[in-house]
Amino acid sequence: MRKVKIGFIGCGNISHIYLTSCTQKFDILDVVAVADIFPEMAQRRAEEFNIPKVYTVEELLADPEIEIVVNLTSPTVHTEVNLKILEAGKHVYTEKPFAMSREDADKVLNLAKEKGLLVGSAPDTFLGAQLQTARKLIDDGWIGKVYGAGGMFITGTAWDASHPNTPAFLDFGWDPLFDMAPYWLTAMVHLMGPATRVSGSVGNARTELEVDNMNSPFYGETLPVKAPMNVTGIIDFESGAIGHIFASKDSGGYLPRMEVYGTEGVLLIPDPNFFEGVVKVRFPNGEEKEFPYSHAHAENTRGIGVADMATALQTGRKHRASGELARHVLDISIGILESSKEGRHFDITAKCEQPAALPIGLKFNQLDK
Repeated sequence: MRKVKIGFIGCGNISHIYLTSCTQKFDILDVVAVADIFPEMAQRRAEEFNIPKVYTVEELLADPEIEIVVNLTSPTVHTEVNLKILEAGKHVYTEKPFAMSREDADKVLNLAKEKGLLVGSAPDTFLGAQLQTARKLIDDGWIGKVYGAGGMFITGTAWDASHPNTPAFLDFGWDPLFDMAPYWLTAMVHLMGPATRVSGSVGNARTELEVDNMNSPFYGETLPVKAPMNVTGIIDFESGAIGHIFASKDSGGYLPRMEVYGTEGVLLIPDPNFFEGVVKVRFPNGEEKEFPYSHAHAENTRGIGVADMATALQTGRKHRASGELARHVLDISIGILESSKEGRHFDITAKCEQPAALPIGLKFNQLDK
């Protein structure tokens, strides 16, 4: 396959792992340009990864050689930047959250359809060794008929106020539902198929943060908590399975887990936020069996979704970390918020297909046989 030329808009912290994957792990990708509203950040990444061109956003969008643009900007401007990329005639792959509203997500998908362009979105961790192995175990019948799943994570990254962007961490976009829950919800759709309806409750342990950390740039200030920091959702799936998720940023540390329940056993998954993790099945007699990985990419390979989209662009097949999948997950997330507010179930109207599992026995860093 020919190389697909790609450019990056946004060169913050997350760009490092994306650029590592896209410049070093997939032969199909050719990173030719980076851009950022802070030119020095783009220059630093260009030097670090030997990327030939440092552009303004406008210059990058005007480069006729670039086919895919990876959008790693702030969540609140994802839609604005995605629309500019599509208007420039380029395919787009965006960091999560896909959008902050259903309306914005639909604007992006509708424009892409109108122009015949592809839209992809993080998270792509479900393409890694941990969750592809879990999918194979389910598909091969190791836990029998799947009837449910449970996901949980607890963390508390904002409360010491040491990060220079602390106020954003207390607002929508970096809250648990939009920032972290997409990993768990995407994993559930990958493992069990699309959802049909959702209900939920949301809350906060505190409504403001009084910053007493003398090393914080916000020392002495009182910051409002604008988004719910703990969330519980119940999700009905098309298959008949029922899932639940508990997501919180009201505590310290980091405590993740996920389980899939079947009639013949329980599948134990450590953390859908990562590519690696020991995958086990607990059988009815209490025995636990650890399974070796059936697929590659156990290391952090954020950006594999870009490579999969570039492959799909050439073969004509569907890409897995798609805009439709991200829109479906967004519908679940917003449905949890609306259910908590209105006290009723919400139907999931954004349709998607269960992403195809990766084939077994792929050659090194290839995504098709």
